[in-house]
Amino acid sequence: MGTLTLAFPLLVLVLFIQSSFPDVVDSAPFNTLTDKQALLSFKSLTNDPYNALQSWNDSSDFCSWRGVSCNKYRGRVTGLHLQGLVLTGTISPYIGNLSFLRYIHLQNNQLTGPLPSQIGNLFRLRVLNISSNLIQDAIPTNMSRCSELMVLDMDQNRISGEIPPTIGLLSKLQVLKLGHNQLSGVIPPSIGNLSFLTTLDLGTNSLGGIIPSDLGCLSNLKHLQISVNHLTGTVPSSLFNFSSIVTFALASNHLWGDIPSDIGFKLPNLLSFHICFNKFTGALPSSLHNITKIQSIRASNNFLTGSVPQGLESLRDLQTYNIGFNLIASFGATGLNFITSLTNSTSLQHLLLQANLLEGVIPQSISKLSSSLLRLSMDNNRIYGRIPASINSLSNLELLNLSCNSISGDIPPEIGQLQKLQKLGLAENQISGEIPASLGNLTKLNTLEIFGNRLEGSIPTTFGSYQHLTSLDLSNNRLNGRIPKELFTLSSLSTILNLSRNFLSGPFPEDVGRLENVGTIDLSNNRISGRIPESIGTCKSLQNLSMANNLLSGPIPGTLRGVKGLQSLDLSLNQLSGDIPTDLQQLQTLIFLNLSFNDLQGQVPKNGVFANPSRVHLEGNSKLCTFSACQSISNPSSQHRTISIKLRIVIATASILALCVIVGSLWILFSKRENKAKIGAISESFRVRHRMVSYEDLLVATLNFSPANLIGSGSFGSVFKGNLRDDGILVAIKVLDLDRNGASKSFEAECEVLRNVRHRNLVKLITSCSSIDYGNADFQALVYEYMCHGSLEEWIRGTRKHEDGGGGGLSLMERLNIAIDVACAMDYLHHDCEAPVVHCDLKPSNVLLDEEMTAKVGDFGLARLVIEKGGDQLSTTHGLKGTIGYIPPEYGMGGKPSTKGDVYSYGIMLLELFTGKSPTHATFVGEQSLKKWVLSAFPSMTMQVVDPEMHKIDRLLYQGKVITTKMQQDCMVSVMGVGLSCTVDSPDMRISMRDVLHKLNCIKDTLWKPKSGE
Repeated sequence: MGTLTLAFPLLVLVLFIQSSFPDVVDSAPFNTLTDKQALLSFKSLTNDPYNALQSWNDSSDFCSWRGVSCNKYRGRVTGLHLQGLVLTGTISPYIGNLSFLRYIHLQNNQLTGPLPSQIGNLFRLRVLNISSNLIQDAIPTNMSRCSELMVLDMDQNRISGEIPPTIGLLSKLQVLKLGHNQLSGVIPPSIGNLSFLTTLDLGTNSLGGIIPSDLGCLSNLKHLQISVNHLTGTVPSSLFNFSSIVTFALASNHLWGDIPSDIGFKLPNLLSFHICFNKFTGALPSSLHNITKIQSIRASNNFLTGSVPQGLESLRDLQTYNIGFNLIASFGATGLNFITSLTNSTSLQHLLLQANLLEGVIPQSISKLSSSLLRLSMDNNRIYGRIPASINSLSNLELLNLSCNSISGDIPPEIGQLQKLQKLGLAENQISGEIPASLGNLTKLNTLEIFGNRLEGSIPTTFGSYQHLTSLDLSNNRLNGRIPKELFTLSSLSTILNLSRNFLSGPFPEDVGRLENVGTIDLSNNRISGRIPESIGTCKSLQNLSMANNLLSGPIPGTLRGVKGLQSLDLSLNQLSGDIPTDLQQLQTLIFLNLSFNDLQGQVPKNGVFANPSRVHLEGNSKLCTFSACQSISNPSSQHRTISIKLRIVIATASILALCVIVGSLWILFSKRENKAKIGAISESFRVRHRMVSYEDLLVATLNFSPANLIGSGSFGSVFKGNLRDDGILVAIKVLDLDRNGASKSFEAECEVLRNVRHRNLVKLITSCSSIDYGNADFQALVYEYMCHGSLEEWIRGTRKHEDGGGGGLSLMERLNIAIDVACAMDYLHHDCEAPVVHCDLKPSNVLLDEEMTAKVGDFGLARLVIEKGGDQLSTTHGLKGTIGYIPPEYGMGGKPSTKGDVYSYGIMLLELFTGKSPTHATFVGEQSLKKWVLSAFPSMTMQVVDPEMHKIDRLLYQGKVITTKMQQDCMVSVMGVGLSCTVDSPDMRISMRDVLHKLNCIKDTLWKPKSGE
């Protein structure tokens, strides 16, 4: 009895010690056996290609196995350190039996399958790191049982499902990294309970909803990374109060609102500020430049306005400054002088200012920027003047992009000293002179774009040293001479070789076959002669080949059958002869073939691309015939009849030509006599176009103003189609209703404007009539050229469509061309007239289309001549003028008509053209509007607001180029961006029509000449 009495307290003492000090005493040998079995099970479910787990076997102590750590007293497994061993397979559920486990490091392997739910049994676990694997499925909900967990890192896997709200129960968690997975749902507000959290990384997932304001409770947070998700709404103000925050990354979401002006004072420890690819508005806060230790500011692809804030000279540690693709503006020649302030940033590596409204001359101080600078991008701005030769001081530069500006002068030869340059973009400027041979020294170059300038002379032979070049575009210049054969030794060319729209001559180099990897070759619109080399068939990767409008002769090489991936082939407007190779039928990917206006003969193949006539152009080849026609030609009697018909045609043609010569001679004689009788030479066509017509003339022309000839009604009258009897020309006659208030002033305004302007994109005023009708009432009418394709409004609404086989509406390229046509007209009115003209009523119904679908602006009844006085624009009259939906907001507050008002109206029309929705659509009620609707989808969901009718149109070819879905999407984002830039509420922050025209031309060039990415 005494022994039992003594034994019981001892047992209680052992149990107490065991529970209080679990690492000191082992409860039973069975537990260590369990650990060993669990480890062997883990090994059995994994593959070990490099035998890293070779020591894991039954004959040894598992505490000595590689990557296994145990406690000193009980021999229990406390840690698995198996990172970076290239292990594959799955994680064994028996890992949950390692009940003393505190550290799991499995990162940087290739493990797959789910994370076993048995992980929830490890209540002592402090660190779980399975990042950079291929783990799948959802996060186990019972992870919350791991109450000691301090680090949970599951970054870069394939984990899906939602973040369980129970994760907020891990009260000791300091690091939570779930980025680069496939998580969906919302950010659980419960994460705000993790008061010890210093790092929160949920970036690169598919999380949606708003950012919960509960995250503002994370007072110890240093690193916030929630970029690349689908988050919406504004950023909770509480998130801008983290005085400890170092990394603040919200990029690539759908967040909007202004950035707090005092952000620099509330986040004094900030090193990285990343908000790019969102919808933030307002100015970039100047207080941000008060954070002297900041290293990275990335705010590109938003709607930020204002100017570049002062204080850049204080940012000595700055490495990245990216404010591209915004509406940030500067003015005057000194508008880029803020670059001088960055010369203090000795660690600067990336300076990206592209696609803004920055105006000015590149300062000489650019040469004093950091020698560490890798990327300098200032394209798509308003930069003018010359490129400083001292730019060669930036010796480590890898990217230099100054495209789409108004830069003039020569290309400095000193650029050839930038030995590390990989991309050089100088396209779409006004650069002249010759291409310096020194550019051939840039041997690391992979992209060279100098198209759309005024360059002359020959292409340097030194370009043959480009052994890494993938894309070369020298198109749309004035280059001459032969194409250097050295270009065709560049086997690295894989994207594009574009030398089109120059004055290049000489034969087509035989070495073209060495370009085995190139996707597009465009040599069109030059003066290249001779035969197309047979070696073209060895360009195995070729998808698009255009050699149109040259002097090529001889046959089409049959070796083209070897270019299996060819999608577009344009050999039109040459002197090619012989038969069409039947092997072209075998090119299964060929969807566009243009052989028009050559001297081809024989039978047209029937299969392959030839089976779809809409994709093949053969006009202008009189000797070609279909199978049945060729059979009739082989019949002698039929051939005799054909010769007879041809003879008659020749005689008739000769007679007509002779008659034309006689009439022309008489006309010249008559003109000379007229010139003697009058001072100056006035052409007959000019006199007819501007002669006055009578009321009777117009009555006859319109068949008594018959309703059958009524083609439209406007603010001040009706428009009739008519035929002037003396001239026999079809016209549009606008008859003003003088009973309407302002109609007479409209007549005077339109006459005043149109007599002072001439442009291909303005509807021509042929003549006018100011008379009395048969009832002795005043009569006024304007006679315009007739536009057979009606108004743009009819096309947008779908009441007009193409009459071809498809019967569709406007294609993407047609819409873009129309937008450019209208921009051309408005640019002319605003910038090239002696006195700027404000249209005041720009809208789709006032844009008309001729037989070639060229857009022309009409209806100048509200137009105003603008006189510059004292730096301000003063119009001859002012007031609320225009049409509801297109009127700029400042007009509603008493603002005077201005060119900036026209820009707003144009922007609304541009958005309407590509969305198909009128600004007065029934869905736009309350605070909603066309602009806000587009803005809500811009940029990532832009295609959701694009006119669905445009998607239905099978016109995805332009000049032989295939327009891919990705190209369409990029085009739409850019176009909508231009429209939104035009419709900024503040007139001073709107871009000009000249900027609009410049940007749309760049978009069009990009669409049919896709550039390689940076």
